[in-house]
Formats: sequence, C-alpha cells, structure tokens
Amino acid sequence: MVTLDALVEYVDGLLDVSRFQDYAPNGLQVEGRRRVRRLVAGVSVCQALLEAARERQADMVLVHHGFFWKNESPRVVGIKRRRLALLLGEEISLLAYHLPLDAHPALGNNVRLAQRLGIEVLGELDVPQAQGLVWHGRLATSQTPGDFAAHVGRCLGRPPLHLPGEGSEIRDIAWCSGAAQGYFEAVAARGVDAYLTGEVSEPVAHIARESGVHFFGAGHHATERYGVQALAAHLSEKFSLDWEYVEIENPV
Repeated sequence: MVTLDALVEYVDGLLDVSRFQDYAPNGLQVEGRRRVRRLVAGVSVCQALLEAARERQADMVLVHHGFFWKNESPRVVGIKRRRLALLLGEEISLLAYHLPLDAHPALGNNVRLAQRLGIEVLGELDVPQAQGLVWHGRLATSQTPGDFAAHVGRCLGRPPLHLPGEGSEIRDIAWCSGAAQGYFEAVAARGVDAYLTGEVSEPVAHIARESGVHFFGAGHHATERYGVQALAAHLSEKFSLDWEYVEIENPV
C-alpha cells in the first residue's frame, strides 16, 4: 500500500515527464482514494476497462492513453461523462503516461517491444522532432521480409501490414511504438533495412517503394501493450501492490 501522492511523485520522476512535449497531460488525471492497494493496468482508458477496474475493486487505473488530448472538446458529455462518472463515483484514480512511457529505457514500450521481437537495441535514432522516440537495432540473424512479418505476427498476436521495399533481407531495423508513420521518410534516409511502427497512412507505401526500405505496420494497440504492464509490475514490487493487466481487444 502507498499513498496516492507518493506513488504519483515517484512515477513522474521515474519517467521524467517534464522532458516531453506531449499531446495530453502525463501523470494523475483523475484523483481518487488517498491510498492505493490495488491497480488495474490497460492500454487505453475506455468504459470496458473502467468497469473491469470496478469489478476488481481497484484503487487506481494505470494506462498509456488517458484523457484530455490536445484539440479535444473540453465538454464533459456523452462517453466522457460516463467514464468520468464511474471514476469519480467509485473514487478510482486514473494515472496516464503517454510519450514518457514509450521512451523509458527499461520499462517503456520501445524497449519492451524490442525484447519481444528479439531486436538488439543499439540506441535512439536521430530523427528531427521525434524526442528520442525512434530507436534502432539489429536482428540476431538476417531474415527475409516475409519471415520477419511472420515473426512479428507470432510475437504480437496479429499479422502486420508489410509494405515492401527493395532488399531481400532484413537485419538493421528502426522502430517506434504507436502512431509514428510520419517519421518514416526521415528514418528511411538513415540507411536501415526496415521500419516498424503501429499505424500506417496513405503516403507510406510510396515512401517504401521509392526509398527501398521495408515498412511494417504492426498495430497501435499491439505495439503498446507491454510498457504499461512493465510499469505496473515495477510498482507492484516497489510498493507491494496487487495489480492486474486487463486486455481490451483492439484491432487497430
């Protein structure tokens, strides 16, 4: 058990939240009970996750995607009203970390995704405006694009979208969890064989063809399941908390 204030202060410092220019507030988004004994972790705040937290008598919900995004309407109506009503009515805190959780070198989505895919991490890739969120590394052995796509599918539980480049083998790879397809052209200029992220947009196929770099869209949700679990497990060990990860299926 730990006080809410102590837990929030610890995680804010651990993830170095002040370093990032983000699209939503990181840290405590909804204040609940003053002491935390049990937490539920999930990728994104949604009604199903909040109801699961209530069923499990959680004191806190820990997510990667929370509330109050940039350019979002500030009105508390409809879906947002129902979600907030549950949190406030049950006195459940909501703790959300976006870019800081992608980037953490031990608990973050990028490093945990690399571990899951068997990628040796070499470091951050110098990509303008990326805030250190694009990483690069190396596979233990070269793989054909088809074999690598199958490997990603087995590891993440869903087949990736593969937009072919030119090379017949993949060894050097860059990646960024979530929606980072906008960095593809800059990544391709760095000389890697492939780039993997969660989402895809229309220009990406042309960039793959014209740059020769293979692109893999492995799913926003699928690439960002592992950081929040690692963080929850770390907090459980440090503060003797009960915790459970609740998977809310999302094909995107």
